[in-house]
This record gives sequence, structure tokens and C-alpha cells, in this order.
Amino acid sequence: MNKMSIESRTVPAAPVRPGARRLSVAPMMDWTDRHCRVFHRQITRHTFLYTEMVTTGALVHGDVARHLRYSEIEHPVALQLGGSDPAELAHSARLGEQWGYDEINLNCGCPSERVQKGAFGACLMSEPQLVADCVKAMRDAVSIDVTVKHRIGIDNIEDAGFVRDFVGTVADAGCKTFIVHARNAILKGLSPKENREIPPLKYEVAYDLKRQFPDLEILINGGIKSDDEIARHLEHVDGVMLGREAYHNPWVMAGWDQRFYGDAAPAKTREQVLEAMIPYIARELAEYGKHGLKLNSITRHMLGLMSGLPGARAFRQMLSDPKRLAEGNPELLLEAAARMPRAA
Repeated sequence: MNKMSIESRTVPAAPVRPGARRLSVAPMMDWTDRHCRVFHRQITRHTFLYTEMVTTGALVHGDVARHLRYSEIEHPVALQLGGSDPAELAHSARLGEQWGYDEINLNCGCPSERVQKGAFGACLMSEPQLVADCVKAMRDAVSIDVTVKHRIGIDNIEDAGFVRDFVGTVADAGCKTFIVHARNAILKGLSPKENREIPPLKYEVAYDLKRQFPDLEILINGGIKSDDEIARHLEHVDGVMLGREAYHNPWVMAGWDQRFYGDAAPAKTREQVLEAMIPYIARELAEYGKHGLKLNSITRHMLGLMSGLPGARAFRQMLSDPKRLAEGNPELLLEAAARMPRAA
């Protein structure tokens, strides 16, 4: 399965330009895979994209190409790592840089018990010096940015000094960019889904971090759904990250390049986005279909493209039809679009 060598895949990394992370799509397990990111890139040219979390164990012991393979169109794109061993993180970060990723991000926000058993994710917030050691090891190994995504606290810790001290300690190790999911992570008793919904959002904590650390780049994440909300947050922080809303309603990103990046080029229409995906899907099926890649592995990320429009249900139904998907014909996208009323 495309066992290309690391050397053949090495791409010199360009520095992340100032303001590039003004908007980003969150790393989401089982969602933001390489097919999803190519789809999102058809909608927005500038928004920073993140991989789903890749554990250091998967890169140290697993199939590197399978985990790190991506399309050049995805840039700017960051690799999110899960781990807590500085040496393994340094090795994994080095692989990420060799494969051409623009940033390495350390997951200090995932609250799942499975992740906790691996001694990483949100539980790392209780060990800021270990996180600092991990960041230093990665920064010593690569020339690209090393960033951290974290919560504002864990369990019942409500003291804003907790996250302030965490950020300060990690910043001393050279991290300049922090992505703040503005909720506590409850490590016992809540599922990952409940952890994204039940702990209250406290955006002011992220705003305070920017005031306390004006030289750091502070991004905010959690429960953000609209352009107007994004604009309000950008009055206080350097960037905004959307997760579930960008996935379930991807057209929310259609105006971002113009409004938030000053790009005067017109956005693609929904139909143009679908048309742009057809050659990509055809290439992927031709190359990886013999290894089990199915059409729905790609189209599943596109079900929300018509969200909110008349006929959206018919669009989703056609892209979810097992018989049609089994045919493996990417033209199914345009057939589904043709079911939409002309006004769409």
C-alpha cells in the first residue's frame, strides 16, 4: 500500500505565515482524515487544517505511510500527535516534518479514558513540566512550529491560575501557539461526547490568557458556530477553531477566505466543490481501491454540504445509498446534486 520511502516524501517546510491560523478546523477523531481535509480545502483556500490525532505508538511501531499520507492541496495542514514520551514525540514530530506537515500539535485536551490509559490527552495538564519536556524535545527535533491544544482545566479545578501556570510552563519550553478549548475536561464519568457539551464554556478564560501572555498566539475553540461569533472572538484572541460545526455544516466555511483572510477571489459554488472532488475520488479509488478503499470512505464527509437547503435530505440519501456506493462511481456526487432544486 504505497510504501514510498520517507526520503522520497520529504518536502522543505515553509514557515507558517503570520495570521495563517486565524481560522482552523479542529482535529477530530474518525472525521478529519485526509479525504475530509481535501473536501474542506475545496471550500476554503486559507483555513488551517488539522489531522485527526495520531499516536506516537502508531508511528513508532505502525505503518507510517498509512498514518501520514496526505495530498499537497491540504496545505496549510498540521499533524496532531498523541503521546507523553519526549523521545517518541520527537521521533514522530521528525517524521511529520519529513512528510511536509506545516505544524506539529500536541494533544493535551482529549478526555477519553482510552487516551488517559496511554497517559496523554487532557490528563497531561496535571503535569505541565512533562508537557514542557515533550515540547522541548519536539522543538529540538524539528524546525516547524510545535503547538499545544488543551482545555482550561480538568475535573473540578476552576482556578484560572491552573491553566495560566500550565501555559506559562509550556511557553518557557518554547511553545508560542496555544489552542484553548474553553471548557474543563472531566476525566471520569463523562464520555468524550459529553465532555464536548456538558462542561460550561468559559471564553473569558481564553481571553485572559491572551491578556496575560500578549506575545503568545492564542486560539479559541469550543461551541462556535457562526461568522459573527468568530468575529467577536477575534476581538480578543488571535484565532478561532471550529470543530463539529465545520464538519456537519461545511458550507459555514464558504465565506471565510473573503471575510477573514481578505481574499477577493470568489468562492466555489457547492456544485463546483463536488466537481472538484470527482477527479480526486477517481484517483484514490484507482490507487487504493484494491486495498479496501470504498467510495463512502470519502463521500461520508460530504453529507452536510447541502445542510439547510431544500432537498438536502434527498442529497444525503443518494450519497448514503449502499447500492449506488457499491458501484464506486464518483459521478454519483453530481447525480445527487441534480436532485436539489435549481435555487440550491
